[in-house]
Amino acid sequence: MEILKKYFPDLTEEQLEQYRRLPALYQEWNAKINVISRKDMDNIEGRHILHSLAIIPIVRFRSGADILDLGTGGGFPGIPLAIFYPNVNFHLVDGTAKKIRVVQEIVDALGLKNVVAEQARAEEIKKKRYDFVVCRAVASIDKLHLWTQRLYKKEHQHALPNALLTLKGGDLTKEMKLLPKGNYIEKYSIQDFFKEDYFEEKCVVYLQG
Repeated sequence: MEILKKYFPDLTEEQLEQYRRLPALYQEWNAKINVISRKDMDNIEGRHILHSLAIIPIVRFRSGADILDLGTGGGFPGIPLAIFYPNVNFHLVDGTAKKIRVVQEIVDALGLKNVVAEQARAEEIKKKRYDFVVCRAVASIDKLHLWTQRLYKKEHQHALPNALLTLKGGDLTKEMKLLPKGNYIEKYSIQDFFKEDYFEEKCVVYLQG
């Protein structure tokens, strides 16, 4: 986990141990239920764990905040963020039952008390509201906006207003043009924070709710 210590030197020993356990846990579960591409398993620290943490430089979640990880897949970015923020509440949802099973097993193995994993889609979330929605490689930005715009709390408690924070890659020009006019959107290059070549064309998109 040297790559995590490089960028987050204040991680506790408990956090570092939880991060250290993730590769083996995913290796075990990926052999049963494929949630991570085989080629990425050897690079899980950078391509999945550190990538998930690219949201942290954009906005620091406050204690007690409620975060939805929409379309979490195998638990990214939700699980790495939940380790980093033990006092923040994370709701990890995905429409695929077998993926949520993997998420729940890993959450249980790590003893994460701040995570709820649920098989659900955005439209099935009726009453719960969140400070931020996070996701990675789920859908185009215009679709994410449509799915999430009703899911934010009215009250704001962070430096940035409640919003979507999505990890994206490649040219987003076409996607961003499909958004309704008047939406506030910012794009942050991940390589401004993490210098590895893998992040060269990757970004965090902030879309205000």
